[in-house]
Amino acid sequence: MDSTEDLDYPQVILQYNCGFLVSKVMFTACELGVFDLLLESGEPLSSDAIAARLGTSTTGMERLLDACVGLKLLAVELTQGGALYRNTEISNIYLTKSSPKSQYHIMMYYSNTVYLCWHYLADAVREGRNQYERAFGISSEDPFGAMYRSEEEMLKFMAGQNSIWSICGRDVLAAFDLSPFRQIYDLGGGGGALARECVSLYPNSTVTIYDLPKVVQVAKEQFVPPEEHRITFHEGDFFNNSIPEAELYILSKILHDWDDDKCRQLLAKVYKACRPGGGVLLVESLLNEGKSGPLEIQLYSMNTLIQTEGKERTAAEYSNLLEAAGFGEIQVKRTGKLYDAVLGRK
Repeated sequence: MDSTEDLDYPQVILQYNCGFLVSKVMFTACELGVFDLLLESGEPLSSDAIAARLGTSTTGMERLLDACVGLKLLAVELTQGGALYRNTEISNIYLTKSSPKSQYHIMMYYSNTVYLCWHYLADAVREGRNQYERAFGISSEDPFGAMYRSEEEMLKFMAGQNSIWSICGRDVLAAFDLSPFRQIYDLGGGGGALARECVSLYPNSTVTIYDLPKVVQVAKEQFVPPEEHRITFHEGDFFNNSIPEAELYILSKILHDWDDDKCRQLLAKVYKACRPGGGVLLVESLLNEGKSGPLEIQLYSMNTLIQTEGKERTAAEYSNLLEAAGFGEIQVKRTGKLYDAVLGRK
């Protein structure tokens, strides 16, 4: 039997204590434009040069850059003239705004919105509800009303979701062969990044993004080019308005925002609207059946407590929800990435 002497408690606790410090270093470097500047410069720069161009203190910037080196987000070269910093491949691909796979927008959303909610985690655990009221002084009764509390915040959220699908979208859409489905509805499709991946992967299909009117308006203006004729829009609230007939419905990161009753209500509406032989594709982060992990999904489940009305679930729990709505032939595919896929057929 293992004894406590076999466990390096100080190192484990230190690692967890530093977790939020690590993310804030990365968020701050993104927000200040460190990675963008180094990409644009085309050459390594000193901390003094970076500080001068970004308008920061020299002492603060030097410490930020050194922390980024420790996180392997930057590389440093010591020369006779001093230390010179440059981006690593990871930061060039994921942390610069101009990269097709940039995660800048989702990081800014986490830094400026999610972090404020997480400050009230203990209150969320005590009360079992989201913390928008404490974090922002607004009603928490409607989670998405709180998320979309301003056009700026809505745009930030939509851009963040698009950045996720830029690296995860193809994996979940290719988990099953969706080519037989020609008419697809993306419920809560937001900024349309997943819809664009879908029509790229399945060029004979059309995708209709079904979302709130103000979301659709922003998607049309900011994210989906008008020449993309295979993507159309439907304005509405799929809980309170009708769902049109289609061959396939995609619900990506939708059910994890709601409790079981709301999920059953929505899936029942989808089943009723679905054409015979059609189906529904759930895109979610799946917990292990014993709920022993993965750790990142357990943390995401805490985030749904803090921001929404839902939770992350196991494959069996999603299968049960689909079966209760009438769907059968349920298949589960784990992608090995952040999001997995569950397909049910009518």
